[in-house]
Amino acid sequence: MWMKTVFWGLLLFMLVATTMAVEYGARSHDSGPWSWCDPATGYKVSALTGCRAMVKLQCVGSQVPEAVLRDCCQQLADINNEWCRCGDLSSMLRSVYQELGVREGKEVLPGCRKEVMKLTAASVPEVCKVPIPNPSGDGAGVCYWAAYPDV
Repeated sequence: MWMKTVFWGLLLFMLVATTMAVEYGARSHDSGPWSWCDPATGYKVSALTGCRAMVKLQCVGSQVPEAVLRDCCQQLADINNEWCRCGDLSSMLRSVYQELGVREGKEVLPGCRKEVMKLTAASVPEVCKVPIPNPSGDGAGVCYWAAYPDV
C-alpha cells in the first residue's frame, strides 16, 4: 500500500513541478546567470571600444600602446556581471566583422585572418587578468566561444 502512496505522491509532485516550470518559463537556455546578459531583458551590451582597438592592433602584429591596453582592461572590468564579459566581447567581435564585411576564412585586416582575431578577442580576459566564469575555476581565462566556428 505504501508503494502506491509513494508512487502517486511522486507523480503528483512531477505534475506540479512541470506545470510550474512551464508557467514561469524555466528553460535551460534562458535561466542562469548568463540570462542576465540578454539585451532582450534590458541588459546594455558594452561597446568595448578600447578592446576593439587592442584586438585589431594585436591581430596585425602591431605593438599595443599601454593606454589602449589600460582602456580595454578597464572597460572589461567595468562590466559588473562577469558572466556578461565574454558575451560583450563576442558582440564586439561580430560588430568588427560586420563593419569590415568579413566572411568565413577571409582576412579581417591585411595580415589578420578571422580565426586569429577571434582567438585574440577571446583571450582578452586573460591578458587583462579580469575574471570570467570558467571550468578551471581560476577566475581568468579564454572565452569559451573561441572553440566554436560560428563566432
